[in-house]
Amino acid sequence: MRIRDLGVIDDAVVELAPGFTAVTGETGAGKTMVVTSLGLLLGGRADPGLVRNGSERAVVEGRLQLPPGSPAAARAVEAGAELDDGALLISRTVSAEGRSRAHVGGRSVPVGLLAELGEDLVAVHGQTDQQRLLRPARQRGALDRYAGESLAGPLARYREVYRRLREVSSTLEELTTRARERAQEADLLRFGLDEVAAAEPVAGEDEGLSAEAERLGHADALSSAATLAHAALAGDPADPEALDAGTLLAQSRRALDAVRHHDERLAALADRLNEVGYLLADVAGDLAGYADDLDADPVRLAAVEDRRAVLSQLLRKYGGPENSLAEVIAWAESGSARLSELDGDDERIDELGARETALRGELAELAAEVSAARQAAAGRFAAAVSAELAELAMPHARVTFAISQVDDLSGIEIEGRTVAYGPHGVDEVEVLLAPHPGAQPRPIAKGASGGELSRVMLAVEVVFAGADPVPTYLFDEVDAGVGGKAAVEIGRRLAKLAESAQVVVVTHLPQVAAFADRHLVVEKTNDGTVTRSGVKVLTDEERVRELSRMLAGLEDSELGRAHAEELLAAARAPRHR
Repeated sequence: MRIRDLGVIDDAVVELAPGFTAVTGETGAGKTMVVTSLGLLLGGRADPGLVRNGSERAVVEGRLQLPPGSPAAARAVEAGAELDDGALLISRTVSAEGRSRAHVGGRSVPVGLLAELGEDLVAVHGQTDQQRLLRPARQRGALDRYAGESLAGPLARYREVYRRLREVSSTLEELTTRARERAQEADLLRFGLDEVAAAEPVAGEDEGLSAEAERLGHADALSSAATLAHAALAGDPADPEALDAGTLLAQSRRALDAVRHHDERLAALADRLNEVGYLLADVAGDLAGYADDLDADPVRLAAVEDRRAVLSQLLRKYGGPENSLAEVIAWAESGSARLSELDGDDERIDELGARETALRGELAELAAEVSAARQAAAGRFAAAVSAELAELAMPHARVTFAISQVDDLSGIEIEGRTVAYGPHGVDEVEVLLAPHPGAQPRPIAKGASGGELSRVMLAVEVVFAGADPVPTYLFDEVDAGVGGKAAVEIGRRLAKLAESAQVVVVTHLPQVAAFADRHLVVEKTNDGTVTRSGVKVLTDEERVRELSRMLAGLEDSELGRAHAEELLAAARAPRHR
């Protein structure tokens, strides 16, 4: 992690490593800036007061090596970040004016994304930063992972039944709450279907009726026109002397036939007149037949108009964009299917109600099994954490789990109570602490002082290590208010936690720093700043000198050096047993 222009730090690189890293230094040297820098990388609040005097901005850059399958890696990639051989590059810039920018994997992102990633990457514990395991949801999740397979199986079955119950209940609620709407829809459909069924429309019928109505409405005019046309073509029996087309055509044909043998062209014209004669005779015959068949029938015309009015009403109500009877018939078919579906809803409601009752009963049995597994795991957890606290200068502290249920008349019944339920079961889970005999157990956020809270968190993290596998833990002043043997036990437990995770500890106690796999020291220059060379990894000889300073205040004290060497030897011995 590189830090520039943050607090007293001018430009420094903090080299962290797997295992246990201790960060030490004199008061005011800038150790807290290490914690602050990591907090900024994890989406912490950007305080412009953190920017070093005379600088425009503070910048923190970090390279995080993510474990395979990390949810944080998936979330970062989803946001457009690119991984560098499994590593994620994060940077945070805070300007002196208060503006803040964040980049993840080369992509500019909202600062809120850093906080999301931090939830799965780093657990920060300090005097004012005890957040992660203080939330009941996190406590329940951690307890469930701690419980292992004894809870995982029942919880998985519970969640599957819960999912099925939600689906059934959602469908049932939709059907029952929309009962009035469905009844109204069914009534409208029945009325429309009855109307269509009574009319019995046939596709294209309206077009035929329109043509018939047009013909019947003008029957007299049509008959008169046909009769006059026939007379003009074939002659009028009432006036035998009147000339007609047939008579004139016959005269033309006779005139040409008399001389056609003298000229082929004239013969061809004569043949064409013969064809005209045949066609004229056909048309005259058809006109005579049309006039004879045409009959003005007012009764039939009235019936046609009535039928057209009925069909017009159907088209107006049920016709589609094309306004055709085919669309009316199609509407009736789909309406009939929908009505069958609506009429079957009552049976479906009864069926879904029975299924819901059965699923609620099954869910209640599984919820009770999940609760029992949690209770058993909580007892083991409480005993383990209380034992850890006894070695951390809190011999009388007791940690317990409060596992309770909330009454809810719309919930599921367990042991005669109707309680609320959710995707994780019916349990409300919270870790309680009684710091001394006679004290009432209270939520750990309220039941411990600042110094006690860090030790409680340490004990909890040690017990949860492996069950709640966050890759990195940061403890700031976890050893506040303790010393002597308790400080040694704190160091030993941090070393134990470092066997399964990366642990970074800012400390002023040599008993804690002695257990570290890597020791960093923060040193200021003469002008009061921390430069690149001011945060360095100590060699074994330099560790002895730093521990001597922390023990006796004198780096070169022979007694202090001897004590430091003894402390290092004692710290290393248990690690190899």
